[in-house]
Amino acid sequence: MRACKHDQLFKERSKPLFESLTAASADAILGLIAEYRDDPRPQKIDLGVGVYRTPEGDTPVLKVVKHAEQILVDTQDSKAYIGTAGAADFNLAMQALIFGAASPDDRLVTIQTPGGSGSLRVAAGMILRSSPNASVWVSDPTWANHVPLLGGAGVKLKPYPYYDTKNHVIKIDEMLAALRAAPAGDVVLLHACCHNPSGLDPSVEDWQAIADIIVDRKLIPFIDSAYQGFGEDLDRDAYPIRLLAERVPEMMVANSCSKNFGLYRDRVGTLSLLVADRATRDVVNSQVNNLVRTIYSVPPDHGAAVVSLILNNKDLHDEWIIELAQMRERLRDMRVRLNDALIEKTPDRDFSHLLRATGMFCFLGITTAEVLRLKKDFGIYMVDSSRINVAGITVKNVNYLAESIAATLQRG
Repeated sequence: MRACKHDQLFKERSKPLFESLTAASADAILGLIAEYRDDPRPQKIDLGVGVYRTPEGDTPVLKVVKHAEQILVDTQDSKAYIGTAGAADFNLAMQALIFGAASPDDRLVTIQTPGGSGSLRVAAGMILRSSPNASVWVSDPTWANHVPLLGGAGVKLKPYPYYDTKNHVIKIDEMLAALRAAPAGDVVLLHACCHNPSGLDPSVEDWQAIADIIVDRKLIPFIDSAYQGFGEDLDRDAYPIRLLAERVPEMMVANSCSKNFGLYRDRVGTLSLLVADRATRDVVNSQVNNLVRTIYSVPPDHGAAVVSLILNNKDLHDEWIIELAQMRERLRDMRVRLNDALIEKTPDRDFSHLLRATGMFCFLGITTAEVLRLKKDFGIYMVDSSRINVAGITVKNVNYLAESIAATLQRG
């Protein structure tokens, strides 16, 4: 009887709710994960997925995270909701990590978010609330999810030149020219360090020129900091943020703890909003907390509680610094080893941009057809643009990787 009533309801409805939907295109990285998993070849290499890996191919829980988690197990006495802004001790510790000891507290709002993506989404909402006609300028290329995440929220996006795919350098002159032409009040999305996907960052002098234009044109810097500590060190990787914080009345910083704390699935991040004065800070604080309430209500606690323990305990902090340096040095070593192997195997090609890049990612610099051939013939997986995750390279597979690249290039 109930089924008959449902059938009648469906007949009376003019159009089913989901009938107009079509299947969304598959995520390229998720597709690579499935292909790699199903590939039976023992020498296969995954250079696509954006997670850190050990020489054994694992994405570990950091030892310092385990130690902090044990403290939480022994001491945490509630799983009650935290507020929309998250934990104050976490936010203050992250604020100091990002902005340094001299962070402008009376002008700064920092909230805890569900990872870097959650931070970006809240920032998009704040842009739409405060300046709905502003455009956000993003680098060409940029992280694959920047455009769908920000654009999907309703923000207007414009590209600025960034990476020269032929010469493997930053198009700094073209970038500066584009920013000089941007209307006052527009927002400029910048990568703090370890640019994803190119791995190439502006020099100190370039950053100073970028800051000059932002100040002169009255643009709003919006910095995505997903890899602090993976480039040079924690302080030097935060240089662009601290430079701009000294010079501009307003800026936004989206931060992620996925990479430098290895807390990928725990979704830990912050959004910091720097404003002109204390009165404006109080207004922005009320607005950003109101916005959070309409999106996800409160952020998850566990990973942020772990980070707070690590940053606020000297012994844990020192342990983290050591593990972070080990990850950074492994990535540098793999770049050197791959470049050395390619010099031997492909002496007529220049891959020295591998050494100029920092962090987990860079472009290998081969064609889409060659990328597909590497996958088909040798079981080597990367996205079509030839962006590689250097963490997928190991001492054991680097020669096979170089030989496969050389064989692929020789076939033309």
